[in-house]
Amino acid sequence: MRLKSLFLRSGLVLAVLLAGGIAWLWTPDRPRAVLEKAYLQRPEDLVSVLGMRIHVRDSGPAGAPAIILLHGFGSSLHTFEPWARELERTHRVIRFDLPGSGLSDPDPTGRYTDTRSIELMLALMDRLGIGRAAMAGNSIGGRLAWTFAAAHPERVSHLVLIAPDGYASPGFAYGKAPDVPVLLDLMRYALPKSMLRSSLSLAYGDPARLDEDTMERYHALMLAPGGRQAMIDRMRQTILQDPVTSLRTIRAPVLLLWGEKDAMIPVANARDYGAALPRSTLVTFPDLGHVPHEEAPERSLAPVVEFLARE
Repeated sequence: MRLKSLFLRSGLVLAVLLAGGIAWLWTPDRPRAVLEKAYLQRPEDLVSVLGMRIHVRDSGPAGAPAIILLHGFGSSLHTFEPWARELERTHRVIRFDLPGSGLSDPDPTGRYTDTRSIELMLALMDRLGIGRAAMAGNSIGGRLAWTFAAAHPERVSHLVLIAPDGYASPGFAYGKAPDVPVLLDLMRYALPKSMLRSSLSLAYGDPARLDEDTMERYHALMLAPGGRQAMIDRMRQTILQDPVTSLRTIRAPVLLLWGEKDAMIPVANARDYGAALPRSTLVTFPDLGHVPHEEAPERSLAPVVEFLARE
């Protein structure tokens, strides 16, 4: 089950509570200046791409092989911070917040489709002077990574897919937008941290590993102005296509990483990816969930470092 599905369920519960007049659930936006003071390293990390300010971190040796890290739904580039600190020893590491996520502005066009995301990824690579890079993505970020690799094989050297989205699950059918309840729009006005914690904790094999700093970061950045509307719009504009045809065109070697306790996208999906990706290797973690790069950064990064060095 995807994090998106969990938000759908949480949104319905929230709607009932709001209808009962529980005013204390009201959760206003946080001022962008406050969020930037807490989570922006440098003003120059806000880069203009396709008419938007995109939050980008670019670290490591400029002449080293590049790797681009793509976060999942409701997340931000901070999810890869532990990985980046290690990878930047040997790679130029690029992380960025998708539009309407983290510190990136919402897309002024209102478009949050995969096509629009691929346009952004191309434009960002060109702006940063990156002709070819490895790509690693989690969940939706994984779907964007393999979609990009299928559409632009000459730009991708390696693929690391961390519990990637792409195969349909309950509530998501190929060729159709998901049925997102109108009442979910109430999330724009109320998103208490306790409710968010109940959803995010399911991303961990051991919920105790979801520490307070990480929880606060997720909650705070979801309250960026326009961020909640962007999340809702991204859900409504997600139209999955049967991925097999695209996956079979990918030429880059692929590493699949999966937590066996993933409650959002089941590890059983790895078989489908493996069947469509003949140049793929699967590594699973028996005790981890949907975000192994957050839950056990050192352990989950080890096979990635080996993979990047080997190919």
